[in-house]
Amino acid sequence: MAPSTQLKPISRGEVEKHNTPDDLWIIVDTIVYDLSKFKGMHPGGMSVLLDPEIAGQDATEAFFSLHRYEVLEKPQFQRLRVGQIEGERPTIKGRIAGEISKVPYAEPTWLNDGYYSPYYSEGHRKFHKAVRRFFDEVVHPDAIEREADGKRPSQSVIDKMTELNMHAMRMGPGKHLKGRVLMNGLVTPEEFDYFHELIITQEFARSSLRGYGDGLLGGKVIGLPPVLNFGSEELKNKVVPEVLSGKKFICLAISEAHAGSDVMGLQTTAVKSEDGKEWIINGSKKWITNGTFADYFTVGCKTEDGFTVILVERGPGVETKPIKTSYSPTAGTAYITFDNVRVPVENTLGEEGGGIFVMLSNFNHERWVMCCASARSQRGVVEECLKWTTQRKVFGKPLHSQAVIRSKLAAMISRAESAQNWLENITYQMCNMTYKQQAGKLAGQIALLKSYSTSCGQDTARDAVQIFGGRGITQSGMGKFIEHYHRTIPFDALLGGAEDVLADLGVRQALRAMPKDARL
Repeated sequence: MAPSTQLKPISRGEVEKHNTPDDLWIIVDTIVYDLSKFKGMHPGGMSVLLDPEIAGQDATEAFFSLHRYEVLEKPQFQRLRVGQIEGERPTIKGRIAGEISKVPYAEPTWLNDGYYSPYYSEGHRKFHKAVRRFFDEVVHPDAIEREADGKRPSQSVIDKMTELNMHAMRMGPGKHLKGRVLMNGLVTPEEFDYFHELIITQEFARSSLRGYGDGLLGGKVIGLPPVLNFGSEELKNKVVPEVLSGKKFICLAISEAHAGSDVMGLQTTAVKSEDGKEWIINGSKKWITNGTFADYFTVGCKTEDGFTVILVERGPGVETKPIKTSYSPTAGTAYITFDNVRVPVENTLGEEGGGIFVMLSNFNHERWVMCCASARSQRGVVEECLKWTTQRKVFGKPLHSQAVIRSKLAAMISRAESAQNWLENITYQMCNMTYKQQAGKLAGQIALLKSYSTSCGQDTARDAVQIFGGRGITQSGMGKFIEHYHRTIPFDALLGGAEDVLADLGVRQALRAMPKDARL
């Protein structure tokens, strides 16, 4: 906190005189607060403030053992400030938009001073700086508010992302970027690569909350690629501009209650009308991200020729209902029913009966995006735990003086570092392979990384709760981000393919590549 020129200098001796219930001052990080009128509203009770070691004293250590810095930034507490200890300056600071954390392992190595990376250029660093500031200043405040009220992300945030072509960049490199001005010209469409997208995805994970992260057009990231890659030119010309401008929303509607991971077992049907000009769709979909507010649905259907993917526009016969999940309704998770929904056959994505190829083409990118977010989210937990174990005192010493705590921290750091380094290696391969080569060589690696990353995340969530104790299961206060991470990490373990299924996929791809002449 920067010192204010409006705060009068006060000596510590003067503060000590104000130590009674009717005249109560304390010091927090050199700032003097008058709690005389606030003491009755203190959530911890009046007796805490009247403790002889608190009233009229420097309560900095006691304060930060119970409260996050953001409490001091609230207007009601700003009004309680009456002065500043003369000749002293605050030494503790809160979240500063765009700043690189100095906490060890809180950032990927390439962002730390004195470290190097073969993957990131100076252009990537400038891009990252602008992206971080945008997410800290625009996205983070909205994420906090929407997590509280459960509404979908604010349109104002979506519009600001449109101005920077952020929606288009979240789809990765490709023709859809041609002619667009990206991040106010910081990178050209031709220069934009998967490391730029990785930066966006990781900053998104760092600044937002899990439900909000999916709610801020997570459905577009997985629902629009089939349109981009397999839709007719007429269909793309209509839908893509609407979605990438943030004016309309799209989701991927594949999962069903009876089918689960068995895509070929879907029961939603699509049959052609008598004149062959329309599909008539009947069935239901479940756990569909962004479904409650989507305008378009990329729907997997069982047809006469097998499995077909069709783009459905919201209209007669389409009904969506919210599903209550263990994370925020901000994600718009929906149960969807299609009752004799009529769709032009021109809305078929790819060939009739060729839906499996449409879906497989998108799985690598979808899972890679999840790996980016998972690796970054784990770092957020590491930072929270390192801060907490430093400021939390037990038996008169910092919590990290306990060997068992240091052991947990070591495991958490190792998991975050290994996931990030594997991720960056795969990302480098993606930057140097064609889409077809990626499908042949990286599907198994990405599947294994996704399984590994989310499994690591669950271990880290459990360790973090142990470190924070009761605070780690409380939705407010010191451990609120740990509680949120622990509560929502199962989503990462399931979305894009369950951990066990993806691990098996990775091994099966490896076995198919085994040389015939290999012997011990």
